Amino acid sequence: MRLTLLGASSGKTGCPALYATDRGTYVVQGKLVTDPDAIADLVDLQDDEFYVEIPANLLSFAQKHK
Repeated sequence: MRLTLLGASSGKTGCPALYATDRGTYVVQGKLVTDPDAIADLVDLQDDEFYVEIPANLLSFAQKHK
């Protein structure tokens, strides 16, 4: 899989960031969620899945990519 940086809320690079893949999906780079109550709210988390927090405005880069 190859990634293309779509944008980062912190500027050109770094966290948080949104990437497009060459498979028609997205990858997010964000801060690790460590709050036990928030983790407990996750539904059907699989062994190969993880969770990061991103600001809502980061998703605007996905709209521009369409």
